Amino acid sequence: MSIPSPDTPDDIPAGIAYRDWAAVYDSNENRTRDLDASCLIAADLPLAGATVVEFGAGTGKNTAHLARQATRVTAMDLSPDMLARAHKRGLGDHVRFIEHDITGPWPVEPASADLVVGNLVLEHVRDLAPVLVEAAKALRPGGRLYLSELHPFRQLRGSQARFERADGSAARVEAYYHGVSEYLAAAQAAGLALLSLDEPIEHGATIGAETPPRLLVLQFVKTA
Repeated sequence: MSIPSPDTPDDIPAGIAYRDWAAVYDSNENRTRDLDASCLIAADLPLAGATVVEFGAGTGKNTAHLARQATRVTAMDLSPDMLARAHKRGLGDHVRFIEHDITGPWPVEPASADLVVGNLVLEHVRDLAPVLVEAAKALRPGGRLYLSELHPFRQLRGSQARFERADGSAARVEAYYHGVSEYLAAAQAAGLALLSLDEPIEHGATIGAETPPRLLVLQFVKTA
């Protein structure tokens, strides 16, 4: 199920959209991006000395946090323009950026990562299963997967990634709806067990029928 259908003329394929978004991604007002970043920091993940694989790295907004403690970070993204911005952060030789479509096999050694992190990217993926299989394959037994995504309740109300181009025109990125049960089922099928499920909201916000949680944050562990 997509919201709306990616065939809708107003929707832009992710690879093209993020090429255009790269120039203003870090400067545009974006409450979802900002909440996502603060949630990652608050998660207190086991980063010290860890080998980390990040998918959907974008401009490196979260890569910078991961790189402060991890021994090695492999950060992947579909958009070379977003990665060019990430490179400019100068995060160190222990960080490797790779342009890659995460729906195909990952350029990562099996069972090499202590932690896999994905933020605000699975909204743009039609089928979760191949991505979670690759994430599980990259993890060592006992390794952890951290996901932070636009909350499906928000999607059902018509929310999806969108931005204003530098020239002021509006753009909406192709999006696919994934319910909570779909995330859990795909993770379980990949050999991942749920550790936690959170539904973060902004400071001072209240939850109601008109204001569902902004994010869905899931943590899994590789069981074998």
